[in-house]
Amino acid sequence: MLSTKILVPALLASVAFAAPAFAEDIQYQIINNSALTLMEFYTSPADTGSWNEDILGSDVLASGQSGTVNITDGSDQCVYDLRFVMEDGQEMTDQVDICSLASYTLE
Repeated sequence: MLSTKILVPALLASVAFAAPAFAEDIQYQIINNSALTLMEFYTSPADTGSWNEDILGSDVLASGQSGTVNITDGSDQCVYDLRFVMEDGQEMTDQVDICSLASYTLE
C-alpha cells in the first residue's frame, strides 16, 4: 500500500511499508525537460517484478517542472525501475541506482 503526498510543481512522493532497521529514505529530484506533460510515474525496487501505484495520482508534472521524490518504502535496495507515461501515451522505462541519484531528467 502506498502513502503518497504530491505538491505541484514540487512533487513529494512517500511510499510507506514496514521498514527494516538498516533501510534509509532516499530523495531525488525529477526534472521534466521533455516537451510533454508527465501523466503517470511509477517506481519500485527492481527485484519486485511489479509496479507500485502511480506516484502522481491525480496530479501531473508539466514540461519544465521539477519536484522532489521521497522513497520511504523501507527497502534496502538501491536499484529501482522507473516507468513514465507521457500525455501522448508514450511509455518509457529505466532502471537506476537511486542511492547515488541526485536527480533524474526526462528529455
